[in-house]
This record gives sequence, structure tokens and C-alpha cells, in this order.
Amino acid sequence: MMQYRKLGNTGIQLSAIGLGCMGMSFAYGPTDEQQNIATLERALELGINFWDTADMYGNGANEELLSKLLASHRDKIFIATKFGFRFKDGVAGSSASPGTYFDGSPAWLKVAVEASLKRLRIDTIDLYYAHRVDPNVPVEETVGAMADLVREGKVRYIGLSEASAASIRKAHAVHPVTALQSEYSLLSRDIEAEILPTIRELGIALVPYSPLARGLFANIDATDQLAADDFRRGLPRYQDRYLENNRQLAAGLNQLAAEKGLKGTQLALAWVLAQGEDLIPIPGTKRIQYLEENVAAAEAVLSGEDLLRIDGLLTKYPDTGERYSEGAMKLVNN
Repeated sequence: MMQYRKLGNTGIQLSAIGLGCMGMSFAYGPTDEQQNIATLERALELGINFWDTADMYGNGANEELLSKLLASHRDKIFIATKFGFRFKDGVAGSSASPGTYFDGSPAWLKVAVEASLKRLRIDTIDLYYAHRVDPNVPVEETVGAMADLVREGKVRYIGLSEASAASIRKAHAVHPVTALQSEYSLLSRDIEAEILPTIRELGIALVPYSPLARGLFANIDATDQLAADDFRRGLPRYQDRYLENNRQLAAGLNQLAAEKGLKGTQLALAWVLAQGEDLIPIPGTKRIQYLEENVAAAEAVLSGEDLLRIDGLLTKYPDTGERYSEGAMKLVNN
């Protein structure tokens, strides 16, 4: 049975495990619309009421995909989308692609929100994120324009993604920030030092994306196993010594998981859930099997000994590599 958690200070109950929809249209190789629709329908059956997308995922294609179910199940789905990334040549790419740039200006926000509303075929976006903090636009200006959207009824709540503690405080002073979406997993824990304490102080929920560490448990031996358009080909964690370190780490975590009757992915997700009731992770998948496995992870209970063994493996295999390329990291935690 699905468990639910409160979204920040809103009182809204969201499924403890949300659904990251990016891979259905973008970044992780070939897609199959029929399979995607079946997975979305199964998510509804399982009680997953928190769906996450963004205008950059497939250059709008992901929002259009979700609209096929969103319009007819509006009361069952709390929809989150994001704005800010733009493509110079009109061709969708990852955040590190040469043709991709970030625009957090109020002028672009007004254009972007109307496009997202049209693609999603809804009147109001439940949670609207700035996909990054624009280093060239004061965060107060971006959030001030987002607050206007709330007053206009186009957005219910606003969020930030990959923002620094300082930017979060500045933004929250302009308008309440309901959620922060940041990468957080066994391999990506940089928010623990300053960002996580800040949002907890302010009553902001954390929405961890890539909580399964982008396929850490998939037994990938080399990037040539990945589809030509899989953006992980360019990630440090899938290169050279980092890949070897991470394969050994995954083997150790998989062994621990098996002892508990879990898959490695379920152990990783259970670990994220165990970090606090104010976390609502959004693992992404386009397959029903993995969706059901993710939901089952919410039932897993990790003991103090389990957590210590996990920490021991992370200490034994520390050379995990950066989570993004050098170019993409420049837009993280601004």
C-alpha cells in the first residue's frame, strides 16, 4: 500500500515515492509511447500522485505525453514542471550540451509557463520550479516573477532546483518556496552540509531526483553499452577509474540488498527515504516492472546496522566521480 508524506508546509499529501518522467521522452535512449502510457496508468493504480516533468525534457515532448492522462485524471495528479533551460538550435540536449543555455529572466518565464500550460492542457501547474538559479539574473527577480504566477492562478506553489543555501534564503524572503529539487542519493550527498539544514529550518520539502544514482545497479561495464543518445555517456561516473570504483560499490550494495530480500535499487531508495519524512524522492522509470519495485521499496526498513554497512561500503569505494560534466556542474548549487 502506498505511503504518503506531507509536502513542506502545505498540508498536501503526496505519495512517498513520486515519478520522475524525464526518461520517457529524453536522455536515456529510445522511448516507446505505448509502454510509457501503460507505466503512467500503472502509477495511478499504485497511488503515485506526484509526477515530475520539465519543459526541456524532449523539448516539450514529455509534458505533451503526460497530458494524455493528466487532463482526464487531474484530481489524482499533483503535477510539477520546470522552466529555464533553452536550446539555441531548437534541438533538445542535456544541460551540458553546447546548444543548451539557461534563462531565468522574468521575460522568459512568462513565455515558458504559457507553453507548459498549453502542452499539459491544464489551467494551473501545481508546483513550478526554476530548473536552476541563473547566475546572470538575481534569484529575487526570478522568484518575484514566479510569485506573480501564483497570484494570477497559473501556479499553486513554487520551487527551486539545485539552488545554494544562500539563494534559497533570498528566494524564500520574496515568496515561500515549497520544495527544493536536487540530486540526492548514496553517491550524491553534497547537499547534506548546508543546503539540507537550511531547507529544514525553513520548512521546505526536499524532492531528490536520481535517487538511484542514474543506473548504478545496472551492471554497466562500459559506456558503449548505452544507447548513442544516452546522456550518461558523458558523465564522469561512467568513465575509467570511476566506473570501476562504482561497479565494485554496486556489487557490495547489491549483496547487502540481497541479504535483506531486496534489489540494489530498492536498498538505495530505502536509504533516501530513511533520511527524513520531509523527503519525497522521484525515481524515474519507463517500465512497469521497475515502477512496482520502486513502490515496494517504501516498505523496506533499514536497521542502524544496515546504515553503518552502507556507510562502510561508501568509505571503501570513495572514488565515485562528479555527478555531472564540468560544464553542467557550473549551474549546480548557485
